[in-house]
Amino acid sequence: MATSKKTFEAAAKQVQKLAQRPNNAQLLELYALYKQATEGDVTGSRPGFLDMTGRAKFDAWAKKQGVASDKAMQSYVDYVAKLQKS
Repeated sequence: MATSKKTFEAAAKQVQKLAQRPNNAQLLELYALYKQATEGDVTGSRPGFLDMTGRAKFDAWAKKQGVASDKAMQSYVDYVAKLQKS
């Protein structure tokens, strides 16, 4: 089932209104799915070891490499729905 861009954008707004702030692992998953859906495969070089946040984000996004934009959008919407239930 294809996810419309409007549904995806609505899910992105719902993340801001979650009852409980997602933990770091959940935030990285949201980040990676969002970036894969909006920009495609990760580009550029991996940040240095002193930039731990940038490195974690890069690695999370790199794990989504090859996932189609529409599939990433659907996964993002599904993940937000899961977070809303918990």
